Amino acid sequence: MAGLFAAEHLGAVAVIAATTAALVAAAKLRPGPWTTTAARALAVVLVSAELGWWIFLVASHANGSELLYALPFQFCDAAIFVAALALWLRRQLLVEVTYFWGLAGTIQAIFTPDLPQHFPSFQFLQYYVAHGGVVAAALLLVVGLGQWPRRNAFAWVIALTIAYTAVVGLLDAATGANYMYLRAKPASATALDLMGPWPWYIGSAGLIGIALFVILDIPFRVLRRSNEVVRAGAEGRI
Repeated sequence: MAGLFAAEHLGAVAVIAATTAALVAAAKLRPGPWTTTAARALAVVLVSAELGWWIFLVASHANGSELLYALPFQFCDAAIFVAALALWLRRQLLVEVTYFWGLAGTIQAIFTPDLPQHFPSFQFLQYYVAHGGVVAAALLLVVGLGQWPRRNAFAWVIALTIAYTAVVGLLDAATGANYMYLRAKPASATALDLMGPWPWYIGSAGLIGIALFVILDIPFRVLRRSNEVVRAGAEGRI
């Protein structure tokens, strides 16, 4: 747990928070064509970070089991590619998945990283760039660019997440991998340590994830109702 309060970790979190806040504020206060360029540049950064990780593994002569575990089936790895597509294409479903996955899941990996390496190693930098980029993408698209989740989008994302988890669970069973930590908890301290032994922590994490999705949807429910009241009032005056 001491590593969670290390200067390098807190510094990385601070840089991600400051960069994301600046990008979102700029997009909201000064909208324009530059936001498309910025969004696509962030998409390139995300994909490059993930590809860079694979290149690093090959260049460092990683063994077969390490290469197998580097396939993009970890929850955050999938979120990286979904976020990159959302930034590039701006399709609503991709934006919604990025928002809920990024702020309910990937952000947990930033706060409690499963990362034994230290700054300024490539692994350290790649980890925070990739994970921080997903969170930045979620907030840029939804808050900065105003692409709000649709009504009940959280329910569709929950269903998609359950389906994806089931597929990854089958992959883990077939290969002996531990994608999404469905077979064992990570070695480093994470929130899963508070959720009981295997397999109970999987169910606990799932329920917490659903609760987080619902909480993340609440601000937009409130804003939609407020807008409907304003529109109804304006029509009444007319």
